[in-house]
Amino acid sequence: MNDAGEVVLGIDLGTTATKVVAVDADYRPVSTVERPAPLHTGRNGEAVHDPVTVLAGVTDAVRETAEHCAHLGLTVRGLSFSAALHTLLALDSSGEPLTPALSWADTRAADIARRLRAEGADELHQATGTPVHPMSPFTKLIWFATHEPDVLRRATVWCGMKDYVLSRFTGRRVTDHSCASATGLWDLRTTDWHGPALETAGVSAERLPELVPPTAAFPLLPEPAAELGLPAGLPVVAGAGDGPLANLAVGAITPGTAALSLGTSGALRVVRDRPGVDDRCRVFCYHLADGLWVLGGAVSNAGVVAQWAAESFGGIDVADLLKEAAEVAPGSEGLVALPHLLGERAPWWDPDARGALIGLRHVHDRAHVTRAMIEGVGQQLALVRDSVVAAGAPVASVRATGGALRSSLWAEIVAAALDMPLGITDDTAGSGFGAALLGWRALGAVPDLSALPVGVWSRPHRTVSPNPVAVRRMVDARPRVEQLYAVLRELSA
Repeated sequence: MNDAGEVVLGIDLGTTATKVVAVDADYRPVSTVERPAPLHTGRNGEAVHDPVTVLAGVTDAVRETAEHCAHLGLTVRGLSFSAALHTLLALDSSGEPLTPALSWADTRAADIARRLRAEGADELHQATGTPVHPMSPFTKLIWFATHEPDVLRRATVWCGMKDYVLSRFTGRRVTDHSCASATGLWDLRTTDWHGPALETAGVSAERLPELVPPTAAFPLLPEPAAELGLPAGLPVVAGAGDGPLANLAVGAITPGTAALSLGTSGALRVVRDRPGVDDRCRVFCYHLADGLWVLGGAVSNAGVVAQWAAESFGGIDVADLLKEAAEVAPGSEGLVALPHLLGERAPWWDPDARGALIGLRHVHDRAHVTRAMIEGVGQQLALVRDSVVAAGAPVASVRATGGALRSSLWAEIVAAALDMPLGITDDTAGSGFGAALLGWRALGAVPDLSALPVGVWSRPHRTVSPNPVAVRRMVDARPRVEQLYAVLRELSA
């Protein structure tokens, strides 16, 4: 039993913001503080963070949260981390950054990923659980070897953004098994660095952080403790990746329960008790903790397609355009869309994927195009679900979160694509909530994650059931979607 006056702070290092969530002994979020984490984009696919700026934002947000908790009479029991996966930066011998932190969205390694996939990358994908894609640190390291070899030589340690923050808080250069499992450098079977991947990437294990379980905890150093307004020696839990922790946050860690998120991009993930991907390498496999593994896939195009349509059709308000699209019958009168405006991740893992509208006739207008694009996103999520099932992880129910689902049209189309009800839950605390729950587990509140009563706090607040007519039309069109993608890829080569 936990003490009622204690909280764990979950610190989520996201792509555009840092969020700190205080979670009490009854596993309820009681405070949330955000700070921006600016993502700097540039030519040729650059997308990076300044690690020093991110660290300052983390420090500020934790300090404000600690002050707020003290005002409420709550004692901070520990800190625990979540982080966006696939980040990479180099540190020098004194632990200072040599490079910005490359985010998952940095695509400068696209040519390298393309070459490796052409040469046959399935063996690496199956061994590491991470697709060979420009998002991965594996391909990013090869990019450095090709374009900035001096940095590769000078770097003492290559790590992720969370690893850098942990090093400043605890003095330890470590990475947790969850984030390591998304680098493309970690072996699913041995839970150690994967020798062939390291050799291809041109980096030795000695220049990577020490591997630790997500529940490993280290004492907070005196100097950062003073800056945070917290006691020195406070346990700092290594934490895990944001995708796996999102499953924990919505209670989707039991077999057959998928977590689906839908914002600008989207993802579908399910938890099981063993690692591995499907034979066609369409899904990722990342570690959570306590012997749990997350299978799934992220799609690059979700809410962004509606925003694109609204801007392209004369700057109409997105909400108004969605209302128009809702008047169009399911199937968009034969119009089929491949919504790959930003390339695509799962299940193709193809940064060069092109968008297309097929079957366009004079009867189609902006409402048809918008609905067809959203139906295309639904088809991608259904293909991810099918790939997860093919990997041996059945999906019997879905807990869904994300801003796009505030639209009834989005929710209805995704429910029809998956042919199952969507239980829509509140995700305002997100992966930071999951990090705090993992922190309570690490501090001994429960013997393992399955003992956390998280479902109580993440029950769906509404359920959207699939329309049978829409289901039939989505199912009938899905084989054409796969065929059209393959044809367009060949024509675009």
